[in-house]
Amino acid sequence: MELILDTADAAAVRELSDCFAVSGVTTNPTIITRSGKTPEEVARQMIKVLHPHQKFFMQVIATDTQGILADAHAIKALQVADGPEMCVKIPVTPEGYKAMKTLSTEKMTVLATAIYSADQGFMAALNGVQYLAPYVNRMDNYGDGVREVSDLLSMLAKAGLTTKVCAASFKNVRQIHELIKEGIDAVT
Repeated sequence: MELILDTADAAAVRELSDCFAVSGVTTNPTIITRSGKTPEEVARQMIKVLHPHQKFFMQVIATDTQGILADAHAIKALQVADGPEMCVKIPVTPEGYKAMKTLSTEKMTVLATAIYSADQGFMAALNGVQYLAPYVNRMDNYGDGVREVSDLLSMLAKAGLTTKVCAASFKNVRQIHELIKEGIDAVT
């Protein structure tokens, strides 16, 4: 199982990486804005503290397919030798799904984000993304978030898809515990 931190704080990443087997970092425009840094500053700082075996997931800002693709290529262009793998986060919207299909043919590591149902995640997996980020707490607003993610894991397994599920947006540790028991691939 992968432990992926959700932050824009490079110092916290360095500190936690000393204690735990951290697989990488996810961030998003809201987290970056709250940090008071620009996306470029956050990227530079994360690239300095993360290692080549780790991943850094940055979210696109554009909402149209062409803009998402441009953002994705700009994020990937930040990749440096001996640095973490630069990966792209794309929300599951109609325009996002289109971009996911295109980027999967380019072999870019993509995390589909803002997933509120197993069906949304499954469709992103069919479009070739490597990671899915279902928002467990948001799913709980409509029912049982842990159960919905468990359903997603089952759907992927039955379809023979290797997409990893990186559960996100927790409200308590019990949710994480239950998903680890279900065989979740990653948490952030």
